[in-house]
Amino acid sequence: MATRFVAAAGQRCSRLLRRRVLARNISSNDVGWVTGSLSGAKNLGGIVGCEGKTKDRARLLVSGPDATGIVASFSQLLYGHGCGIDDCTSESSEEDEDQELIVVRDRSVQLQHHGRMFFQRILFDHTNLQVERAVVEKEIKSMCQKFGMESHLSWGDAKRRMALFVSKYDHCLWELLLRHRAGELCCDIPLIISNHEDLRAVAETFEVPYNVFPITKDNKVDQEQRQMELLEEHNIDLLVLARYMQVLTPEFTDAYHSQIINIHHSFLPAFMGAMPYHRAHERGVKLIGATAHYATTDLDQGPIIEQDITRVSHRDDVRDLIRKGRTLERNVLVSAVKAHLEDRIIVHRNKCIVFAE
Repeated sequence: MATRFVAAAGQRCSRLLRRRVLARNISSNDVGWVTGSLSGAKNLGGIVGCEGKTKDRARLLVSGPDATGIVASFSQLLYGHGCGIDDCTSESSEEDEDQELIVVRDRSVQLQHHGRMFFQRILFDHTNLQVERAVVEKEIKSMCQKFGMESHLSWGDAKRRMALFVSKYDHCLWELLLRHRAGELCCDIPLIISNHEDLRAVAETFEVPYNVFPITKDNKVDQEQRQMELLEEHNIDLLVLARYMQVLTPEFTDAYHSQIINIHHSFLPAFMGAMPYHRAHERGVKLIGATAHYATTDLDQGPIIEQDITRVSHRDDVRDLIRKGRTLERNVLVSAVKAHLEDRIIVHRNKCIVFAE
């Protein structure tokens, strides 16, 4: 039964990839390589926690100038070392006016890039990997150099370490901790950082160490330095601002580029500052929303990961707007964190390419 299921899944994915790559004018040889790689997918059992992810499933993200042969090259590379491709998703951007036609000459191939960008996520099973991981990593690096691309490889057997930053609002903190306890967020949460004592009881409920750094205008830089030392001590690689009501300094955001996720209401820039829901209610808004994005030196202007909205009307009072807004914030933040933990995001300039689950 399992074998028939895997074969059927491989055939469906193969047909899907065939349609996609043919639509992008990739040669039939490329399709053959992909189909062969998909047929090697096997051993999807052994499910262990974290939403049924298996410990032997790795994720490879590649991005760079679009060119014929990319899909085939990376697929064959993995398949040639005994890896089975469970899922392969690719996207191409429209032509970039800022890029000129580039011709890259290699010993065996001439590639023409027309300013269009290519993004790909490959989920593969490395149970039967026939070489050392370092060999695969080196060959991926070499392949990226040939195509002028960048890559990120996660072998999937080491959990990310996530720190939560909070102030006084508790709804996002509760949601993240509950989802983590339920096994929906595949990571470790070794600590919570706050500038107030208010949410210590929540942290203690989940037995997560709660660290308070009171921040004033005079001590902000020193306190942030202490925070970064604590993060480094615990090997933190993802920071989530779960309604942390402090503006991070450029030094802090630069130290964790594309590793800080922030959540806020989607009234910006119309209703900036305090009491946005009250002012939105006075204006009679018809939609409210929430936005999760990577934090950058430009306040609330970082690459957007996830957004959602809901309709409101004149029948809703301020409390209704706040309640609906907090529900959106919880769900949007969790979706953004999951996408990051599952390596489904590629940041290109000031936008995020987010692959579906």
